[in-house]
Amino acid sequence: MSTDHNPKIFLIHATALAMPAIKTSFDTLWPEAKLSNLLDDSLSTDLQEQGSITASIIGRFKALVEYGYRSGGRGIVFTCSSFGPAIDACKQIVPIPVLKPNEAMIEEALRYGDRIALLATFDPAIKPISDEFNEYARTLGRKLTILPIVAANALDALRRGDVAGHDEFIAEEARKATACDVVCFAQFSMTTAARRCSEASGRPVLTTPDSAVAKLKGLLIASV
Repeated sequence: MSTDHNPKIFLIHATALAMPAIKTSFDTLWPEAKLSNLLDDSLSTDLQEQGSITASIIGRFKALVEYGYRSGGRGIVFTCSSFGPAIDACKQIVPIPVLKPNEAMIEEALRYGDRIALLATFDPAIKPISDEFNEYARTLGRKLTILPIVAANALDALRRGDVAGHDEFIAEEARKATACDVVCFAQFSMTTAARRCSEASGRPVLTTPDSAVAKLKGLLIASV
């Protein structure tokens, strides 16, 4: 049985594009963790077609979380940024940490200031993450200015395997963020563009997987 220093962590994905980024973050920040992946790539398609998070989608998320817990998971990280309310519904059904993709990055971002550039390649990701930012800011008595930016062609480039093109589309849009305190990526699949984005904007860039891995590691190591 794994200890909290090398625990089994379940990663739950709605797209395979998020998988390399979170693996890289674990390899860099917590290589001792034992990773297992659960992928349902119909979730993103269903969300686009249905237009909102339905009871059926929430039920599917709960089933994935329960499977991870019953399979020995000591923590769960979701990598699908557009499903915040569904993940919230899962947090209380198992006695292990369940992290939304963005929560750790949001906490970190507010240490930089109140002017947040939120950059996405998947337009439906913007609203739920903006809501998460504003909800967390309200708990601190703060009011944010969020600049939403969508690099519309980047995701198609990534799906074609054109990582350089994907990164260039994002960096081009990042130039709109020069007046913000920090740039936050809305999706795990964007992390390869972090350096280019920081150079283009002149702003610090936060990625969801690095922040999520650091937070989960802290939670589990502290509980030993």
